[in-house]
Amino acid sequence: MNYTSTRDDSKNLTSSEAISKGLSSDGGLFVPREFPEIALSDISELSKMGYRERAAFILGKYLTDFTEEEIKACMSAAYNTENFETEKIAPVTKLDDNKFVLELWHGPTCAFKDMALQILPHLLTKSAKKAGVKEDVAILVATSGDTGKAALDGFCDVEGTKIIVFFPENGVSRIQKLQMVTQEGKNVYVSAVNGNFDDAQNGVKKIFTDKEFNEFLKKNNIVLSSANSINWGRLVPQIVYYFSAYADLIAGGNIELGEEINIVVPTGNFGNILASYYAKRMGLPVKKLICASNSNNVLTDFINTGVYDRNRTFYTTISPSMDILISSNLERFIYDVSGKDNEKIIGYMKKLSSEGRYDVGDLKEKISEILFADFCDEAETKKTIADTFQKYSYTVDTHTAVAIGVCNKYMESTGDNTITVIASTASPYKFSASVASAIKGDDALSGLDEFGIIDLLSEISNLPVPKALSELKNKEIRFKAVCEPDGMPKQVGDLLGI
Repeated sequence: MNYTSTRDDSKNLTSSEAISKGLSSDGGLFVPREFPEIALSDISELSKMGYRERAAFILGKYLTDFTEEEIKACMSAAYNTENFETEKIAPVTKLDDNKFVLELWHGPTCAFKDMALQILPHLLTKSAKKAGVKEDVAILVATSGDTGKAALDGFCDVEGTKIIVFFPENGVSRIQKLQMVTQEGKNVYVSAVNGNFDDAQNGVKKIFTDKEFNEFLKKNNIVLSSANSINWGRLVPQIVYYFSAYADLIAGGNIELGEEINIVVPTGNFGNILASYYAKRMGLPVKKLICASNSNNVLTDFINTGVYDRNRTFYTTISPSMDILISSNLERFIYDVSGKDNEKIIGYMKKLSSEGRYDVGDLKEKISEILFADFCDEAETKKTIADTFQKYSYTVDTHTAVAIGVCNKYMESTGDNTITVIASTASPYKFSASVASAIKGDDALSGLDEFGIIDLLSEISNLPVPKALSELKNKEIRFKAVCEPDGMPKQVGDLLGI
């Protein structure tokens, strides 16, 4: 299995080269040249396996320059009960006969990013050795909240690596910020950016494509890589949990082998739903992929009109990990549905950069066949949290609420009651103020700090408070740096001490 760039088909890399580089030098994203096929008989076998074995099977199809032993070693190091609070790693919980929640937040940082970022350091360090990288690898990350902490935790004190995380100063929850700025480790660095997530993400992309700055880093024995979902090593592990959810539904007698399901994903950067699309391309029986957005509904409008337009109001919402107007992984999706047309992709991305919009024209019909899209505003999100708690005695975070809300809209508007898997992307405790307020009202939070609110939510939900969050209260704040978006390259140099 080799990889190419969405903007240059002449590129031909192994999986280890694609993972170690992170982003193509032409600004494109690495994609597999073809999709491996997973037969129904394979899925039947997956239903008898645990998560580590399922992951080894799926990743083995993509990481063909890794040995079977190397892949199994990565799985064992990442997916265990030291890192995850459940042996099932990504359990499926039944809401009703048609709706099942795929819980992706049982890892060390209580968010779905752990599913990929617990394994990425192992993939990256092995990839760097295979690709002949002799320099230290500096991981640059832009985060809208969850990726940052998950990457910091995954790469903490990993030999031969350094990691720098940039987050929007006023664009993450208080708990998310505390998780990042208190991170321990000798090789970790954190900086806020005066701006929103798109400013931080664009700043990181510019650093990757700045040849002069990269040459400066190389002279100091440093090469860059990424832990954002622009890195193939970050995206490919996410494919696994959609196969795993389907396998669990079979094992639980909820579906028959070969029966189609729908999948709902709350997404801003399009990486998580792209992974479900790739699973469908590999043979997972999926009828419809449902893209759920918050008030920053640029993806909803794109899927429904064929026009991607980031020239709109940016909203800071209670589901901050989706507060994004430039969805980087959409490029991979359009590349595939366009028939791998490099020129179209280059044209779209140039228009996005110069005009802030592009129109995919005749591709819209094909996209609409694959995807349904809708969004929930703040009031709808809060109502969904309260309704889900009252109806199912189940507590969800703000992002999962968006997914459930859009799922309900889809079922009501289409009459499609196909069994549906809803991706649940974060523990409700990461957004405890919004969740507790939605269930009990604002007055119940009066006089409480974030840790008092966590205690209140524990009383309401009867869910145990994750240890990683309860321990934040007494952790030292290590990082207070803030920079402007155009000052990010200098900040990288300063943090690395070069």
